[in-house]
Amino acid sequence: MTDELRDGYDVVVVGGGSAGLNGALVLARARRTVLVVDAGQPRNAPAAGVHGLLGHEGVPPAELLTRGREEVRRYGGHVVAGEVTAAAGTDDRFVVELADGRRTTARRLLVTTGLSDVLPDVPGLAEHWGHEVLHCPYCHGWEVRDQAVAVLGSGPMSVHQALLFRQWTADLTYVSHTVPPTEEQAEQLAARGVRIVRGEAVGLEVDGRGRVSLRLVGGPTVEAQAVVVASRMVARTGFLASLGLRAVEHPGGVGEHLAADASGRSDVPGVWVAGNVTDLSAQVGAAASSGAWAAAQINADLVTEETREAVEAHRSRLLVGGGSRDG
Repeated sequence: MTDELRDGYDVVVVGGGSAGLNGALVLARARRTVLVVDAGQPRNAPAAGVHGLLGHEGVPPAELLTRGREEVRRYGGHVVAGEVTAAAGTDDRFVVELADGRRTTARRLLVTTGLSDVLPDVPGLAEHWGHEVLHCPYCHGWEVRDQAVAVLGSGPMSVHQALLFRQWTADLTYVSHTVPPTEEQAEQLAARGVRIVRGEAVGLEVDGRGRVSLRLVGGPTVEAQAVVVASRMVARTGFLASLGLRAVEHPGGVGEHLAADASGRSDVPGVWVAGNVTDLSAQVGAAASSGAWAAAQINADLVTEETREAVEAHRSRLLVGGGSRDG
């Protein structure tokens, strides 16, 4: 990413993942001047491939983003490496500042910074995240089909995760950890043939053959080929504080997100959001789609503004010229 940062764009897109790049592509094809600022921290970087995306099944995440950047540039969009640390302004002119001191302005902002996964405080989980430690059945279920899988009770959706992963394997264990199942949930798990192990996890090791050992308090271990955890998902939004836009607790209790209406419009005029920063559960395809949708709404908003300004200028010319509106 070597595009030079210039002063002034119709839209600055903060975040260069699937939502941001697809939004930028739509805007560039709409003949808007657009800049994507990418901090290079994609959530799915540890994954071997993207799944469930028609025409791109199994493509490595980095390759998909490389293709996306090339497509944005093909239509005149700019993509630069950097981290946005502050954004300030009004609904028609924002100043965007990068960590290295560079600045630019934008008429609109599209925020697609994604989220961070905060994992349970169990040694070994972070080191194997995206490989032996998983979270999404639609992302990884096929790859662990018919294998031994342990689900760690670590969030409000953990039992739901276990019931979903049961679709891919019958060799499933639910480890209560910090979220023991209720009586009703225990009955559901038992009815589906899911074993329940009571105990708190204190460590995870993976041997040279990819076999996972989940150690519990007191010494016992649960052996598996993959461990499923429920991370707390937190939107990356710190740079928006100066605009008064802050992440709020998600209704499902699974983390924090930026609230928006159906068009992706945030509570701050001129700022739209798309992808995981607002929809914590969106996979790559859904995130890309939301970026395209938000971009179309931004373009329509700009067209409305430009039409209003054109009408005002047209009326002024008529008044100065003393002519009538009929010719």
